[in-house]
Amino acid sequence: MRRDASTRAGYDRATVDALVDALVPRLPPRRTALVGVSGLQASGKSTLCAQLAAAARERGIATEVLALDDFYLGRRDRATLARDVHPLLATRGVPGTHDVALLAETVAALRTATPRRPARIPRFDKGSDTRLPPSRWRSVTSPPRLILLEGWCVGVPAEPPDALAHAVNSLERTEDADARWRTWVNARLAGEYALSWRALDALIVLAAPGFDIVSRWRDEPERALRKRGAPRAMSRAALRRFVMHYERLSRRALRTLPALADIVVTLDGARRVEAIRVSARAPRRPPSRMRAPRSRPGRPRSRRSASR
Repeated sequence: MRRDASTRAGYDRATVDALVDALVPRLPPRRTALVGVSGLQASGKSTLCAQLAAAARERGIATEVLALDDFYLGRRDRATLARDVHPLLATRGVPGTHDVALLAETVAALRTATPRRPARIPRFDKGSDTRLPPSRWRSVTSPPRLILLEGWCVGVPAEPPDALAHAVNSLERTEDADARWRTWVNARLAGEYALSWRALDALIVLAAPGFDIVSRWRDEPERALRKRGAPRAMSRAALRRFVMHYERLSRRALRTLPALADIVVTLDGARRVEAIRVSARAPRRPPSRMRAPRSRPGRPRSRRSASR
């Protein structure tokens, strides 16, 4: 029986084993592999990565999971971007609101981790909207064979500039009428994020049936919070506005990632797996390390933001 990835059971074991089987031939023989896991918000990326990591470890493949969310800039750094670049950058999530340099440093540290020089895995606290201090980061003391990097925009390519002229929703029409926000976000995607995606040894994509499903999936945990009267629960109206921040690039992901992915997991509206497609392309040959971007005006430095 196919299982809904939002349940505790997660994906069925046959699906997980099939994905590990497809990944193993793509692992480089003499260094830690970096595999992206991409999917729209609430598509089950974290659930799948936890299961993939457990299954890989059972086969003797030491595995670590990195969540792109843990590399968000803290609220103070985003407030600086909101002041200096565009007010919409106060909301975390879009390219430009992550510390990509810290991500590159973390991947490099994992690949060379020792008990004397352990890698530290950042952790972002969404409740306080800030990254926890390094003293509370998890330590890894030996290099894994496999790193899974999961995130909603992992692998997504930048849009052509002429596509930015057209607003895709009311948020862009009213709060980004001059396209300054989406142009800046797209430039980040074409720059430091593209450098990160080039370092992937493979890309797994959870292919949702369409963008409109995101609001329903994303509202599932919010509904539970609203029923409990949780003060931070988003109303349906607030959630609709929130999701608009990601609509442009989510639609871009739906159009482009299936053709770019090494493994595509097609989901239905209940997050059940309908099909798994493995590309016949030869394994990728990415650079041996993820390139860390240089700091630029308007972007906080990774060292400063690491404790925020």
